[in-house]
Formats: sequence, C-alpha cells, structure tokens
Amino acid sequence: MSIKSDSRHLYLQVIDYLKQDIEAGVYQENEKFPSEFDLAKKLGVSRATLREALRILEEENIIIRRHGVGTFVNPKPRFTSGIEQLKSVTNMIEEAGMKPGTIFLSSTAQEPTDEDIRRFSCSPDERIVSIERVRTADGEPVIYCVDKIPESILSENFDRNDESLFDILERDANRKITHAVAEIEPIGYHEKVSPILKCSSEAALLVLKQMHLDDWDQPILYSVNYFKANMFSFHVLRKRV
Repeated sequence: MSIKSDSRHLYLQVIDYLKQDIEAGVYQENEKFPSEFDLAKKLGVSRATLREALRILEEENIIIRRHGVGTFVNPKPRFTSGIEQLKSVTNMIEEAGMKPGTIFLSSTAQEPTDEDIRRFSCSPDERIVSIERVRTADGEPVIYCVDKIPESILSENFDRNDESLFDILERDANRKITHAVAEIEPIGYHEKVSPILKCSSEAALLVLKQMHLDDWDQPILYSVNYFKANMFSFHVLRKRV
C-alpha cells in the first residue's frame, strides 16, 4: 500500500485511491464498502482521515452513506444535460439511448392560484390546466412531472396522451418555447413522489422548477419535475465576463 508516498494531505490521496478502485470495478455500483475499520486498516490511514475522504465523496455524489447500514457506491447518472440547454424530457431520455414513456396520473382545469396569476400574468377567471405525469425510460419511472398551462393557450383538440408538451404547444397551439427561467434544488425523501419513483427512503431527488417562455417573453408553461438524483446529472457552462 503506497498511499502515503506523495506529499498531499492523506484524505486527498484516499479520495483518489477510492475513485480509482470504483473506476476499475473493485467496488461495483450499489456495492457496500468494507467497514470503516477494515477500510482504514487496508489504506493505512486513521478513521478520521477516512471519514473526511468519505464525506467529500458523498458531497460529490460518488457514494452514499446510510446511517446504521453502511457506505455504498452510487450508480453513475444515466442522463446528463447542460442546464443551459433547454431540452424536453423526451429528448433527454432519447439521447441516452432509451425509450421514453408516460404514465398519466391526472389532468384538470382549475381556477388559478395566486402564484399562477403572478407567474402567468393572467386574470383570476382564466383557468389553468394542470397535468400530472410520470415519465419512464425503458419502462422504469425516472421523473415525476407537474405541468401547468393556461387553458386559453391550448387548442380544443389538445391531446393529453402526447409524449412531449413542447411538441404539443408548437404543433397544436403554434406557441414555440424558446427559453426558460430555471431553479434547481436537491431534496431528500418526498412522501408522495419517492414511492411513485420507487426510491428508497435514503435516495435523494433533484427538483427542477422552470417557467418556459416564447420569443416575446410570454410565459407559456410552468413545470415542476422531480428527478431521481442517482440517474440524472445537470451541469452549467459558465463564462468569465
């Protein structure tokens, strides 16, 4: 064991060593690590050093530590997308080489809430269509979606069974979404969503809230999407100004 052969802090060496083992397949996805005692002994470091390395690996979503159970290797995300790229969920799944599907849970038209009125700049008597769906990839539930659209935007022939709302709006309502304002945050177990997506109590979710607009900056579609955090990775390109 040569983990102490370079001059960096030990915990950084431990991080690199464990990452290399994961890449090499020594530890497989969802596999449990050895106990802290055994792993620290194997690496020739203190348990405090090992814990600091594991803490950082958990922050990087490479591992997950389950209290009273152990430390496990997180599966690599199957889907990755630049957050600056506005793609439909359908396109994201197709680009990963998987077949998109939809499970429709509900579709209702209701009076707008105060938040709906603010978001869409609509009148209190304009009804808002709310669509609740689960998106699947090769039959596996991966995203829980709630989408809201002013009823006046939709055509009378609006087909709720279509896969992509982007396509529906462009084809049937002649409204093309060109950009969006997005907010993303991680959350833990969700009482309603986690069981629908077949997530364990320890699994995290990524919540993406987006207001979609057209070329004239008119709000068209507001969506709240819950992604399985272990399957999706979002990144953003930042440029110096």
